[in-house]
Amino acid sequence: FKMCAGRVISKLLCSGEKEVDLAVQSAKAAFKIWSQMSGMERSRVLLEAARIIREQREEIATLETINNGKSITEARVDIDISWQCVEYYAGLAGSLAGEHIQLPGGSFGYTRREPLGVCVGIGAWNYPFQIACWKAAPALACGNAMVFKPSPFTPISVVRLAEIFTEAGVPKGLFNVVQGGVATGQFLCHHPDVAKISFTGSVPTGIKIMEMAAKGIKPVTLELGGKSPLIIFSDCALENAVNGALMANFLTQGEVCCNGTRVFVERKILDVFTKEVVKRTQKIKVGDPLLEDTRMGALINQPHLDRVQGFIKQAKEQGAQVLCGGDLYVPDDPKLKNGYYMRPCVLGNCTDDMTCVKEEIFGPVMSILPFDTEEEVIERANNTKFGLAGGVFTRDIQKAHRVVAALKAGMCFINNYNVSPVELPFGGYKASGFGRENGRAAIEYYSQLKTVCVEMGDVESVF
Repeated sequence: FKMCAGRVISKLLCSGEKEVDLAVQSAKAAFKIWSQMSGMERSRVLLEAARIIREQREEIATLETINNGKSITEARVDIDISWQCVEYYAGLAGSLAGEHIQLPGGSFGYTRREPLGVCVGIGAWNYPFQIACWKAAPALACGNAMVFKPSPFTPISVVRLAEIFTEAGVPKGLFNVVQGGVATGQFLCHHPDVAKISFTGSVPTGIKIMEMAAKGIKPVTLELGGKSPLIIFSDCALENAVNGALMANFLTQGEVCCNGTRVFVERKILDVFTKEVVKRTQKIKVGDPLLEDTRMGALINQPHLDRVQGFIKQAKEQGAQVLCGGDLYVPDDPKLKNGYYMRPCVLGNCTDDMTCVKEEIFGPVMSILPFDTEEEVIERANNTKFGLAGGVFTRDIQKAHRVVAALKAGMCFINNYNVSPVELPFGGYKASGFGRENGRAAIEYYSQLKTVCVEMGDVESVF
């Protein structure tokens, strides 16, 4: 495992079939205890976990920066969202309930909301700690156990989360962490005692996980990639729209699935918007992510940096114009000279058929595209296999609601972008996946309904 300076900081063993089975059996034993506790009892434990995360915010954020390469400023926000998520589901745990239905003759029926069992969480490397909380909090609130596999590129911060849950008082083994890559993930997906799989990552891997889950008829939640549209109308508040475009493209070095990387700008403000975006992008301070004034850290690893660079090279060959950035960056600190740094890039002269506009780059690369009419931009915005997110900047609130209603995307933003309130469901349409994380909606994906029908009179037989 290497950090953003390209140095090895720790070595971890991959979990094989034996270790995965041990983790699942341990979780299964803990599930028997946890699932029998009341919602209020589970709530108190989760509240304590949230308190520990909040109290250790700085330490965990530093660990996450070393883990991923993102700036310490952003890592703190991730940790805040994480404890808020655990706190939110602690609040829901005590109120999970079914319903009572009156039937004729004094008979009645009722439903019970029951946990699934041992759930598997498979995380991505861009938000390692936060994604683990997004999956674990609703799963545990509903009474489940979880075995979590972080990305092999970011293995360390989730181990701290497991320790925190144990400190907070969950039964031993309720939240287990296994380490590894594809093989470890396969062992988890095929395990007969796993009840559900929640995955965050790429579309190709999501397809494979769905295929594996199908063999065991296991429900899945898939939060996959995106190529989201950000629509800037000429009646927007320009400075706000520029801020939104930067937030939609350069958080976590552009390695964000819901980023608004296709920036559609109404032609009458194209020049002024582009000029301002380029000016602001050039001011983004790249470098050591542990420094307070750094705004963009290092990409995850060398192969990924090479891939992003390849997209920029191809964009130029296809006629796009590099308006700023896109080149490698070598920080002044000699200890960071082998790090995976690049300058954030803005591409102009883009068209809808270019690879940089059609495929997910997952790096700090913004593509700017002009448009003329509302009808045209909606059609172009929806012309993608993805449907994770979308954004609209306009002062005309009727138009804003009209446009987001027409966007085929699961998470839409009006006059903001990439905010993640845990109270709101998050997830995609089309190839961006299905199921939802966060909000009350996640409860549906970590529990199942049992219906009970009670007869209060004599059974009427037709025989």
